[in-house]
Amino acid sequence: MKSVITTTISAADAAGRFPSSSDLESVQGNIQRSAARLEAAENLSGNHEAIVKEAGDACFTKYPYLKNSGEAGDSQEKINKCYRDIDHYMRIINYALVVGGTGPLDEWVIAGAREVYRALNLPGGAYVASLEFTRDRLCVPRDMSAQAGVEFEAALDYVINSFS
Repeated sequence: MKSVITTTISAADAAGRFPSSSDLESVQGNIQRSAARLEAAENLSGNHEAIVKEAGDACFTKYPYLKNSGEAGDSQEKINKCYRDIDHYMRIINYALVVGGTGPLDEWVIAGAREVYRALNLPGGAYVASLEFTRDRLCVPRDMSAQAGVEFEAALDYVINSFS
């Protein structure tokens, strides 16, 4: 799984060199932010059911037509799959926070997601709306510390931008 540390080491190794001082500064910055990322991951883990429900509800509130016949949420089974997908994204965002890099998101969310949505006629914008709701709902210090909030928002924005 790709992280700042593994990426730095791999790049240095591929070039046949030791990591440079700027490489090591990047790793050090990543390590210094690790407590905030782990706090965000812990809060996401502890509240994921409520977060997923609120995000999914926000999606169907913003796009009520999705429950119309022939749309992505026209049956309870399809609605449940939308919530399942949101849960999957939140779980992988959690992994990215723990790892300290975008590797899990790149490998398990972003790669091919747009193509799958197009092929299955799923509205990617609805998932973006659910992630934006989660990002915009975040309240510091109610939900987590300011730095943990920054880390969580950055992970959410990474996914949002990849779907946009």
